[in-house]
Amino acid sequence: MESSKTSRRTFVGTVGTGIAAGLAAAPLAAGAQSSQSRTADQTTKRNPVDEYPRPPFPVQSQPWPALASKMTPRPDHGESSYHGSGRLAGRKALLTGGDSGIGRAAAIAFAREGADVAISYLPAEESDAREVVKLIRDAGRTAVALPGDIRSEEFCGRLVADAVRGLGGLDILVNNAARQQSHASIAELTTEQFDWTFKTNIYAMFWITKAAMPHLGAGSSIINTASVQAYDPSPNLLDYSQTKAAIVAFTKSLAKQVAKQGIRVNAVAPGPIWTPLQVAGGQPPESLPSFGEQTPYGRPGQPAELAPVYVALASAETSYSTGQVYGAAGGSGNP
Repeated sequence: MESSKTSRRTFVGTVGTGIAAGLAAAPLAAGAQSSQSRTADQTTKRNPVDEYPRPPFPVQSQPWPALASKMTPRPDHGESSYHGSGRLAGRKALLTGGDSGIGRAAAIAFAREGADVAISYLPAEESDAREVVKLIRDAGRTAVALPGDIRSEEFCGRLVADAVRGLGGLDILVNNAARQQSHASIAELTTEQFDWTFKTNIYAMFWITKAAMPHLGAGSSIINTASVQAYDPSPNLLDYSQTKAAIVAFTKSLAKQVAKQGIRVNAVAPGPIWTPLQVAGGQPPESLPSFGEQTPYGRPGQPAELAPVYVALASAETSYSTGQVYGAAGGSGNP
């Protein structure tokens, strides 16, 4: 599952502009079976039930938008474990919310699969974004850093234009950035908060996709991040779950609209995933220690576990898949 008055995720810089070239990616926090303690061989058979940290987790909170680097345990985005095989060689990808969480994991994987990558994020997330840019560079690919507020239509248009300019084109778009805030009752959900969620999760997706369309051609791929909340909404995520259901409909409708152009549009519906959204108000603080234990796996998913799904949907290997929603929820939820 995926709140300061900025949406999640304008200077433009290829690889090093405004970002310290020597900044090393921070190590993963100690946790059960972290990627650093596991073999780097992705073919090794492992038990997914105890592959990653399990509840209980420490009580913790951060102001919105939160940083992955301050979470305990720190999420695994595949920094040490993801190894590419050229499946996206020469591709040009723009991902929103690429500083942390699912967007970060997908950005790392895309780069290691041979793609040049642009990421958008909030200025407050600069330190996390620096780590991602370095990882993209370390993979030998071009990185474009695009901080700003995607609740602005003007910024969304500039975001796409700057990504195209920095990358030299565009053929993969991942609409991933999201706002999630827990509210126990509709009575405490204000119009301002409701509008903030919809602007971030729905309007921005529409504006960015519309701006990207002239740059996308046959073989291009659009991937939207939906959620298990679209199918089994929690009572405390009234506004968020609505937006995720709308993303499913947007995906299926747009896929039919652009199919004859050879552009594929799919979505991913994650289950409970350990990302900064959760510690920045996405869950009630009292629920965080047990986050994810309700799944059949008994733990939340890690962003690294979703990266291969985004890679597959971006690659030509899934050429007959469009208008589909791919679930990754540890045995729960739909689809």
